[in-house]
Amino acid sequence: MSLSAMLELLIRGFRISVSIFCLTLIFSLPLGLLVSFGASSSSALIRLPIKAYISVMRGTPLMLQLMVVYFGPYYLFGLTLFSSYRFTAAIIGFVVNYAAYFAEIYRGGMQAIPIGQYEAAQALGYTRSQTYVRIVLPQMIKTVLPSLTNEVITLVKDTSLASVLAVSEMFSSARKIASAQTTMLPFAFAGLLYYIFSFISEKIMKYFEKSLNYYN
Repeated sequence: MSLSAMLELLIRGFRISVSIFCLTLIFSLPLGLLVSFGASSSSALIRLPIKAYISVMRGTPLMLQLMVVYFGPYYLFGLTLFSSYRFTAAIIGFVVNYAAYFAEIYRGGMQAIPIGQYEAAQALGYTRSQTYVRIVLPQMIKTVLPSLTNEVITLVKDTSLASVLAVSEMFSSARKIASAQTTMLPFAFAGLLYYIFSFISEKIMKYFEKSLNYYN
């Protein structure tokens, strides 16, 4: 296989990795916020199941969760799904996993806000929803961005786990080429692309951190 053909296959897999990354963030970031609200609910009927969900997601391997999402419909309900479900299952698995981590990050950020902020909002006549939207969320986002950056970088590398479902992302493509050509070169190229992807993601997140650092 020529070098150009090898790079073409890797770039094709890289596009799948980027798709998994972007779709996971698009769905898991807002879902994590909703989960964090549920985990802080005064109702035990809402709070306890959500805390159990967070515990399971954080306490079991992501690879196992991906396999459950993909094979679960067949073994539990006897449903035969199309081969295209592999990608959908990967997105579902990543979203529900990362939403749990983001929820804990959000919850920690909200708990870091002084109680006086809530009391001041109440004194000004703000409703509970107005307090969260206008006062709590802007401060919380500023506080949690460094932790979110770490998770985003981890997600870049975790996209390789989609290979367990035979999704042809970059690592899967590199492994196939290396096996067929008996060379480590595809892994070297894949590692370089992962690093560049992580570097760019980190710089983007650092830009947001700097833009929200009002006092410097």
